[in-house]
Amino acid sequence: MLQPAPLVQALSALPHGPSFRFVDELVSMEAGVTATGRWTLKGDEAFLEGHFPGQPLLPGVIMIESLAQLGGILAQSDRGDQPLKNVRLTAVRQFKILGSIPPGETLTIVARRDAVMPGLVQVSGEITTADGTRLATGSVILSGEE
Repeated sequence: MLQPAPLVQALSALPHGPSFRFVDELVSMEAGVTATGRWTLKGDEAFLEGHFPGQPLLPGVIMIESLAQLGGILAQSDRGDQPLKNVRLTAVRQFKILGSIPPGETLTIVARRDAVMPGLVQVSGEITTADGTRLATGSVILSGEE
C-alpha cells in the first residue's frame, strides 16, 4: 500500500479539490504503465442526495471520473520534474457501466496507460467491487500542457 505521502504527492498533480477526489488509496503503481487505487463511497457525498432519494447509488459518471483521476496520477508518474499542467478529462471512449454500489462499499480502480502523444494520454481500465464484481470498463483521454 502506497500511503499516505505518495498518494498526497500524486493527488497534488491533479486540479481537483479534496471534495471532488475519487481515489482514497494508491494500492500499487508501476510508473507510466499501470496503477491500482481504491475509493470508498461514504454516503455523505452531496450527489447522493438526488441519486436516488431513499436508495442512493453511485452515479456511473463518478466511476468514469475515478478512472480519469487515477489515470491522471499514472500519467504524471514517470514525468519527473516535468509534469503536465492543467490535466483534464478530454474524452470518454467505449465506456460500459455494468453496475453500481451503495454507500459503504469500496471501488477498486485499475488504470493502464495505452498511448501517449504530446499533451495527450489515453488510459484504459476497469472498476470492480471488493469481491471482484466488474462495475465498469472503458478508456479515457486526458490532456495537459507540456
